[in-house]
Amino acid sequence: MSANSIDKASVSDIVDRFGSRPEMLVQILQSIVQVHGWISEDVIRQLASDLNLSRADVHGVVEYYHDFRTSPPGKHIVKVCQAEACQAMGSRELTSHAEQAVGKDTTLEDVYCLGNCACAPAVMVNGRTHGRVDAERFDTLIGALEGRD
Repeated sequence: MSANSIDKASVSDIVDRFGSRPEMLVQILQSIVQVHGWISEDVIRQLASDLNLSRADVHGVVEYYHDFRTSPPGKHIVKVCQAEACQAMGSRELTSHAEQAVGKDTTLEDVYCLGNCACAPAVMVNGRTHGRVDAERFDTLIGALEGRD
């Protein structure tokens, strides 16, 4: 199995935990992302078959929710908030800086609220939210990641 494939048995186990119920598609997809980090085209086809849904139905849900990525993520996931409060405090400039600062093993994503408006701009690094992040603090956060590799 290549690094860009997901084990069918693992997906089947997840589907079985939810009783193979099509109405549980979002929860099944969340579990797959939690275990594998992404949802491949093969998984979309498998879910359509296992849940008796069309491929278009599954694909539509995957594309609708921003947390369902369709390619393998980097080793680290960094999200920069782009909501109004964060934009007002410099998130667009921070994003430009981040695009140059992160390595190829890091996935950089825009999000539209981390619930940390009072401490804008907000950034989430591997699931942990940080507030009042400027370019210097961003570099410190990224440097800490690279130091743990």
